[in-house]
Formats: sequence, C-alpha cells, structure tokens
Amino acid sequence: MSGVQRNTFLAVLLATTISTLLACSTLSADVKVLRNQANAGDVEAQCQLGVMYANGEGVPQDYAEAVRWYRKAAEQGYAAAQYNLGFAYFNGQGVPQDYAEAVRWYRKAVDDGYAVAQYNLGFAYFEGQGVPQDYLEAAKWYRMAAAQGLADAQYNLGVMYANGQGLPRDYAESAKWYRKAAEQGDAGAQYNLGLMYSNGSGVPKDFVQSYFWLSLASSRTSGDANKRASGARDLAGNKLPPDKLLEAQRMITAWEKLHLLK
Repeated sequence: MSGVQRNTFLAVLLATTISTLLACSTLSADVKVLRNQANAGDVEAQCQLGVMYANGEGVPQDYAEAVRWYRKAAEQGYAAAQYNLGFAYFNGQGVPQDYAEAVRWYRKAVDDGYAVAQYNLGFAYFEGQGVPQDYLEAAKWYRMAAAQGLADAQYNLGVMYANGQGLPRDYAESAKWYRKAAEQGDAGAQYNLGLMYSNGSGVPKDFVQSYFWLSLASSRTSGDANKRASGARDLAGNKLPPDKLLEAQRMITAWEKLHLLK
C-alpha cells in the first residue's frame, strides 16, 4: 500500500505519510461516463475522476483538476475524497501546501474509519505539522490504524513503545507491534524484531528467531539497509550450531512459500 522508504535502525522512527491515494469506487473507468455521472453529482464518480486526473489515467495529469473533483465529493461528505483532498494539501499537489488544511480533511475522513487517514493524522501530530506536536495524540491515531492492520502504523507504534514517545517505554509491547507488521512483510519491523531477539529485548534471546527475521528483512531491502540486515543476520547465524541454522533456514523457506501463496 505505502511504497514508504523506512529507516530500519532499532528504535528510530521515520514517521512518514502513506504515499497513495484512495481508490474511490468500482465505477466504470470510461472518462466520458464518469464525467457525466460526476456532473450529475455522483460523489463516487467525482472522487474517481479526481484520482484519474491525479494519476494521469485516461486523462492528462492535472492536480488542480483532481482537487476540483475531490472537493466536490468531499463537501458532500464522501470520506475517500476528503482523505484525497487532505493528501493533496499535504503534498501541495494542485493547491498550495497547507498542513493545517490537510489535517482538517483527514479529520473528516477518520470519522468513516479510514486507516490511512488515521495514520496520516497520527503523522501530523508526531511531526507537529498543522497541529501542535503531541506524541500521545500521535500514538492514539497510530493505534487506531494499527488495529485495522496497517503495517506502517504497527511499525511506528512499535518504535514509539521502544523509545517511550507518548507511551511508557515497553519493549514487550514494542515487539508485539513489530511482529504484527513483520508478519505482513514489513522489512523495517522484521529487522527490528530480529535485533530484539538477538538482544533479548522484550522477547527471550533467541538466535534462531533473530536469524529468521533478519534474513527476511535482508531479502526485502537494498543498499545500506540490506548491508545492515545482512550483517546482523550473519552475526546471529554465527551463534547457531548447524542443526539450529538449518532449522532457521527451513522456517524462512516455509514462511516465503506461505506468503507467496497469499
């Protein structure tokens, strides 16, 4: 969902927005049909037409035109359009960048339970963009998104517990949230969970588990992040006897096969 670049050091938070727009409907992708529906006041068509202009799908890319259609649907209370309009204000796409205005529209979208809106509202509070910086409030919104299964929110919540930012420092709780994100394939969470198993922080020291998670992180990263994950994996592997190393490698193979099927 996110395409987010992540810093994968343990207990370092790179709170970043979800870099995606919400698809608005399953309506026809025919621009003429959508435009007729949008002009007739159909909020789904208005929102979807906005997405098409933002992405340049079937029409020339035009962020200002995208915003025009989002606003029509957003002002009628359509949550996906409210989120997309907030996203446009946050990024300054089609409108002047305005963090406070982004927050205003995200706040409307969260009423419909959109996890990405909850996450981005948490980001705004974490960074103090458009609202006063407030880690406790950031954690509240991250938790809502994390409870809906958003891996980026689960990862950031894990880091906030590890750092004691807006929450009591709690390594066991940190590991719990890292695990949820790691099981979804989040490389940063896999890396941090692997280090926690290596250090015995919040979980029992277990080099099989450490090697397992660090190997998964290594396979999902590149550049410096890959070097860090690979190096940590090798350190964990050096502490394993041959039979335990084989056990860890079998776990990796089984995990990859299971997730390839999903």
